[in-house]
Amino acid sequence: MIRVIVTRLLTGVLVMWGAASLIFLIVRVAPGDPALILLGPDASREQVAELTASLGLDRPLIVQYANYLADAARFDFGNSYLLGRPAMPEVLERLPASAELMLTATTIAVVLGITLGLLAGGRPGSAVDRVVSAATIALQSFPTFWVGIMLILVFALVLRMLPSAGAGTPAHILLPAVTLALPFTAIVARLTRTSVAETMREPYIQTARSKGLTERQVLTGHTLRNSLIPVVTVIGLHMGGLMGGAVIVENVFAWPGLGSLVVDAVSTRDYAMVQAATFLIAGIVMVFNLAADLLYSQLDPRIRLDGAA
Repeated sequence: MIRVIVTRLLTGVLVMWGAASLIFLIVRVAPGDPALILLGPDASREQVAELTASLGLDRPLIVQYANYLADAARFDFGNSYLLGRPAMPEVLERLPASAELMLTATTIAVVLGITLGLLAGGRPGSAVDRVVSAATIALQSFPTFWVGIMLILVFALVLRMLPSAGAGTPAHILLPAVTLALPFTAIVARLTRTSVAETMREPYIQTARSKGLTERQVLTGHTLRNSLIPVVTVIGLHMGGLMGGAVIVENVFAWPGLGSLVVDAVSTRDYAMVQAATFLIAGIVMVFNLAADLLYSQLDPRIRLDGAA
């Protein structure tokens, strides 16, 4: 187990290097001059050139890249062009709010998705199965920003049950968490349904029934655990994807997380802030993937991370 974890961590270092290099390239080939954006369209060429030099953007690209990697190895991404303060502390200050939203959305999606998938997969072809299948297709079809706006219109403006924006109370997180969770719920439900339906055809399920176990005991005691392995994989991978989806949701609901910070940084070409935020998100995705790998052997002892049976 230790050897596998070390191998995964070394692979993660390469992944982080690739992610850091990719974002370095993307932000610099994107149109827009950070100095010109900061100074405004009325700035003279001399002013733009002076600010460009002070930001270090006049150096050769390979020199900028080498300095960037050396600083990234120390988790130092420089000062934000817009705020004038170190970028990583600003990102870490916003991280708890994004983590709270992501974990709440994940909890909703996992509990609701597994429950719906278990109900549908336990009786394939039933009315419940058809309703759940149709509902999951619909949930995956609606754009996240549209769902968020509709929830605001219904629950905040019409019914006046929940706040439409901001943070501070449990009520504030409900609408953005549900908005972020709905497509994830559909994915978990569909995968759980398929996995449970396949597991229900296994011989040991018939043996469990022949022993006199109720259908509920068969589902929860024998079927569910053996059906969770592909579900855990998707959950681990999609939790990292939630960080990207949270950017849209946080802007719709004015949630004070990484979303608004990243959007503002991209619009102002704040390289330091964009690089710090994306590097942190890549690290979070890597940790989730490692956690999903480690859960495999706990769910099914027949699976070994080193490939042995």
